[in-house]
Amino acid sequence: MGARTGAEYLDGLRRNPPNLWVAGERITDPTTHPATRNIARSIAGLYDLQHEPALRDEMTYPSPLSGDRVSLGFLETTSKDDLRRRAGMHKRWADYSLGFMGRTPDYLNVNLMAAARASEYFAANDPRFGENMRRYYEMVRERDLCLTHALTNPQVNRAVNANALPDPYIALGVVEQNAQGVVVRGARMMATLPVADEILVFPSTVLKEQEEMAPYAIAFAMPTCTPGLHFQCREVYDQGASAWDHPLTSRFEEIDALVVFDDVLIPWNRVFLLGDVRACNRAYGETGAVLHMAHQVVVNKIAKTESILGTASSIVDAIGSGEFQHVQEKVANIIITLEVMRALKLASEEGATLDRWGTMTPARAPLDAARNLYPQMYPKIAELLQVLAASGLVMLPSEADFAGPMGRHIEKFLQGARVGARDRVALMRLAWDMTISSFGARQNHYERFFFGDPVRTMSALYSVYDKTPYQEKVRGFLERYSRELETAGH
Repeated sequence: MGARTGAEYLDGLRRNPPNLWVAGERITDPTTHPATRNIARSIAGLYDLQHEPALRDEMTYPSPLSGDRVSLGFLETTSKDDLRRRAGMHKRWADYSLGFMGRTPDYLNVNLMAAARASEYFAANDPRFGENMRRYYEMVRERDLCLTHALTNPQVNRAVNANALPDPYIALGVVEQNAQGVVVRGARMMATLPVADEILVFPSTVLKEQEEMAPYAIAFAMPTCTPGLHFQCREVYDQGASAWDHPLTSRFEEIDALVVFDDVLIPWNRVFLLGDVRACNRAYGETGAVLHMAHQVVVNKIAKTESILGTASSIVDAIGSGEFQHVQEKVANIIITLEVMRALKLASEEGATLDRWGTMTPARAPLDAARNLYPQMYPKIAELLQVLAASGLVMLPSEADFAGPMGRHIEKFLQGARVGARDRVALMRLAWDMTISSFGARQNHYERFFFGDPVRTMSALYSVYDKTPYQEKVRGFLERYSRELETAGH
């Protein structure tokens, strides 16, 4: 089959719709329902980019299995050039949404690639599981499926383990094993982009390594239309407003969902890990998947920061405020964030090495720096955009107002120094949708926790970063200084 078109993706959603629930209603056709049709069309647009003749080699490559062109997001990286080439594909998709879609399909495609190449890791848990992982990757690659995933347990009581909650199956856990497979019950959060073909459930990385936690140690994948598997979506921000009034919300509202597993049977050929808490906790790190995912994410953040810079500088030009130094300082701070993220991406590629599975894997330290820096920087650059736009983010007539009786007054009083009123308001609406609409506010909060609990990610960086060479450097300096003092007779 190879790389899908947008029409093929939409047809798949119609034929096998995910079990989506919005505002108490089951969505039977995500391609037509007001809550989901626009994001479905945007995903379809991504798939269509793969078939533009001018982008063929940038977006796809020949499958080693079938020879069909498949998405470059699945490329098995064995060289630094492979990483750079794949990053170009990531950037093309990220630019499509100005970086405001955080869970495009390539995010989990690179996860699957790394896991499949590390199939021996899963085979150590059970020989079947290694083969399952490799075959699943190949199936998703050849059919170009769209995946979502869910990592964390429901936020009920963080002070106790999953088995100590009021119901031991609040957190997703194994109910039984039988000849057909594994039955699971409970919930996971948070599945972004539930308009997907499949859900990938990899283990949470915070399981206590205790025997009683074994029922919660599992990794598997299932179609999103599986009976008993439900996606309870949060309130949807896309309320059908015009694309001019809500330029991002109306196109890229990915939706987040609580995933409920009501005694779902996972066939044995869909299971990747089971019962081994230690193996589950280390799966992302040992397979290198986390670094390939982080590489994709950093590319996306670069695209997003470019878009914020472009919007901010366009507003400054439109209202003639660029001559003021405090304005220049604010724009410069956005520039600095962008260039730091670009440098960290480049460093991760230049420092890439072959891992134990023979996969060219981006360097960890620059990606860890990016993963910890961007959640701190994003709220700041979003605020800078708000400050630069000032009252322009409040006085926002709608598209209908321009066409109404007050249109001539709007054109006069809301014009900019260098643009007409319609172009000025369009810029302000984009900045508003980036930062303070319900969509924009969610983006801000999402970025704060994109990589997990910021304190934990900082703690993880402290733990894994090799500080020894720098300690030795300082020790050497002090020892040399001490010898110099002795030589001088002090």
